[in-house]
Amino acid sequence: MDIKDKAEDLRDKAGDFADQASDRITKASSKAGKYLGEKGEQFVDAEQRVMNETCNYVSENPVTSIAMAAAAGFLISRMLSFR
Repeated sequence: MDIKDKAEDLRDKAGDFADQASDRITKASSKAGKYLGEKGEQFVDAEQRVMNETCNYVSENPVTSIAMAAAAGFLISRMLSFR
């Protein structure tokens, strides 16, 4: 086997390795995309649920909600004014 044959053999092996790596990357990115899509849907569902619960709470307890918002605003203003 001369150098030319060895180089061709090495080139073929490198090509096979690159194809395998490409396939693995494609599969991994597909799985990651699917996972992120599912997590995104779960996040949107959780966001909608929290928003509905918050709206219901504010509707059922308007005075408490205003008091909590005022207290939160006061605390935030105090924290920002100490800087």
